[in-house]
Formats: sequence, structure tokens, C-alpha cells
Amino acid sequence: MRAVVLRSPGDVRVEEVELDPPKAGEVLVRVAAAGVCHSDLHLAEGSLGDGRWPMVLGHEGAGVVEAVGDGVAHVVPGQAVAFCFVPSCRRCRSCRAGRFALCEPAGENRARGVLMDGTSRLRLPDGTPLQHGLQTACFAERAVLSAAGVVPLPAELPLWQAALLGCAVTTGFGAVRNVARVQAGESAVVIGCGGVGLQVVAALKLARAHPIVAVDRERSKHELARTSGATHWAHGAQALERILEVTDGGADHAFEVVGRPETMRLAWDSLRPGATAVVVGLAPVGVEVSLPAVEFLSDRGIRGSFYGSGDPAAGLPELAALALDGRLDLARVVSHVGALGEVPAALERLRRGEGARTVVILDRSLAGHPDSE
Repeated sequence: MRAVVLRSPGDVRVEEVELDPPKAGEVLVRVAAAGVCHSDLHLAEGSLGDGRWPMVLGHEGAGVVEAVGDGVAHVVPGQAVAFCFVPSCRRCRSCRAGRFALCEPAGENRARGVLMDGTSRLRLPDGTPLQHGLQTACFAERAVLSAAGVVPLPAELPLWQAALLGCAVTTGFGAVRNVARVQAGESAVVIGCGGVGLQVVAALKLARAHPIVAVDRERSKHELARTSGATHWAHGAQALERILEVTDGGADHAFEVVGRPETMRLAWDSLRPGATAVVVGLAPVGVEVSLPAVEFLSDRGIRGSFYGSGDPAAGLPELAALALDGRLDLARVVSHVGALGEVPAALERLRRGEGARTVVILDRSLAGHPDSE
């Protein structure tokens, strides 16, 4: 099959690869569509650590089940599914504590690029093993995943839109609902209006936060942020001044969705006393952020969020329902659509901070995109 392979940092190409059938507790999916995420860019640049190559990239996607291994009962061939890149074991210390996104064996295997049994189903034609990008590897015509990483979808939801549920939507909505627990009438700032940041804005709108201040270095994202639910916009050197003006001296919540020290500091500076900043953006390994220690006396806080910090697989059906009933517009945040060969260009746009989400169509007959019909 054809897949996007990371040979080494910066070397991303479409190649023919081999995919073994699913083993017990695994599922084979024909991929319909996949979103290109900033995490893919970090992997492609080698900024998440050494040794994460060669690898088939891609972790945000949707498709149709083609086959299941022994012991898989929650999905059947022909069923539409979304991908969850944390196939929680439900048994480790984190899972027993209800922190399913932090599943320990899932995290260990994800870093090694293997499925939950510790091995890969992917290889080059010469036999060289390939890692599964974030245990998913969906920049490919087909993917084998651990069963817990495959979540049933309503048949009515177009798969080119459903592809976003497994990362951008889960991450953005979880930061608002599970981490910040935003209440109606509370003010919020969202720094970074890419694919995930726009989902944070959408979640804040549904939570009836007000005002919602969107911040991005690209003025072109202003309209996307507004239509997603932002009530105000801040940009450039005057961003902090604008934020403090709109929020009457500081926001109740600030969400950093970039992964840079300077934007993490902006999130901190945007807060009123007693408020908390949530860092959603992924920073490269080795990046550090400094904060003025004396300002901890203002009872401000800063904390992280990973993949929505909840139970991602359990939350996906609710998010799909929001999309089906029109309360969540997934199509709005898709700025580019292309074929598998579009992935390198999509990564370059992410590097430049351009556009929102690129969706790659792997199977035109399944994706349901208007241009594919």
C-alpha cells in the first residue's frame, strides 16, 4: 500500500510499504481521510526525540473497518470508525485513577512506535520495520490499530469531517471541559488559532464563555476564529494590552495552543489573580519556559493538558453527536483538502503558521467530501 514515510528528520516521502494483517485484539481499517496535525510536524522534524524513524506518520483520521482480530467485538467489518491514538489498557495505575489519556503502557508503546503488544505491523519492501506514528500511522491507505484505538461512528457523519474528532476536537474540547472546566459567563483567551485552537474556541462558545479573545500571529485566521465563536481578536505587539482591555484586567482562563515559551508567557500574563492557564500546545523536547516567581502570590496557576485529559475513546461519540446535530461545525476549520502527496506541503504550511487544518483524502469513495464525488 502507499503511505507517508518519515525516513529521517526532514525526509518525508510517499512510498510503497507492507502491512501485516491484524493480530488478536487488533483492527484493520481502510483509511478514508486523515488530518495533518502539528504533532506530525514535530515528528517529521525530529523534535520529539531521537530514534522515532523510520515511521509511517499520521494519527488523526477515520475510515471503515475491513477486518478484526480475535477477541474484537465492539466493531465489525463495514463499520465507520474514528481513530483514538491512546488505546487505554483500563488496568494500569493511571487508568484505574480515571486518567485514561495517561495510560502507561499506551504511552510507552506510543513512544516506541509499536502497537500494544510491543510490535509493528509495518515494514518497507526490504523488510525494514516501520514505526506506527502515535500508534496509528494513518497517512496510509490502510492501518492496523489496537482495538481500543478504534471508535465506532454514526454512519451519517462524513468521514472527511469525522477524521478531526480523534485529535483536534478531542484535544480542544477536553482542555475546556475536563481541565479548565469553563463555566458560562467566564472570560477566556485562546492563543493560537490553528486546527486545535479553533476547537478550543468552539468548545468555549458551547460552554457560553464570554468574552472569548482569539490571538494569532496570522491575521488571515481572524475570520475563522470569529465564525468558530471568538468575540474579540488580538494580534501582534499589542495583543496583551488588547486582552487586558477586553477582559477588564485579566481573563478567567487562558489556553496556549502553540507550544512556544513566549506564547506560554503570554497566557500567564493574560490571567487575572486566581485564574489558571492551560498549556495545550506541544513544545519540542528541551524547550523551557520561565515565569516570574513572585506572581505565584497572585494565586495564578499554569497546568498542562494531554489529549483532552479525560477518556478520549468514551468522549468521541458525544463529539460526533455534536457534529451531527449542527452544534459543532467540523467543515468550517478545514482550510485545505488534498491527496496523500499533499502531506509534505501541509507540513510546510504548519511550519509557517498558515491555514487551519489540512485533510488528506485517502479513499474518495468513503470520505464523503463534495469534491470527491
